[in-house]
Amino acid sequence: MLKKIDPLLGPELLGILRAMGHGDEIAIVDANFPAESRARRIIRMDGVSATAMLKAVVSVLPLDQFVDEAAFCMEVVDDPEAVPEIVREFREIIQAEEPRAGFGALERFAFYDRSRAAFAVIATGERRLYGNLLLKKGVLYP
Repeated sequence: MLKKIDPLLGPELLGILRAMGHGDEIAIVDANFPAESRARRIIRMDGVSATAMLKAVVSVLPLDQFVDEAAFCMEVVDDPEAVPEIVREFREIIQAEEPRAGFGALERFAFYDRSRAAFAVIATGERRLYGNLLLKKGVLYP
């Protein structure tokens, strides 16, 4: 255990987050997401909600301030204007930690394609639909 480090951030995940560079992306996905077939690197967190995982990740990962959108959820199929409750929670968590980070949405298959190119995928046990998020890493200033 480490002081001030969320216990959800184990050695493998901390190593991945540290190894990521500016502009690299990481996906946090729900239990329905086809993570095994979409991940270059996968971290399984089956008993953890996507929101708890997001809180842990953004507690140490700076989000990109040089782009309009540093976080992306998956749009609801056939209703891209809908905002599921979990997406509202994602936005609140990000705003609390990174108030300048922009938030966008991607069509389902565009999200799949982008997650395939992500540095890593964190597969959670989230059961709520549309509990999927991509985060773009930023920089730490001197």
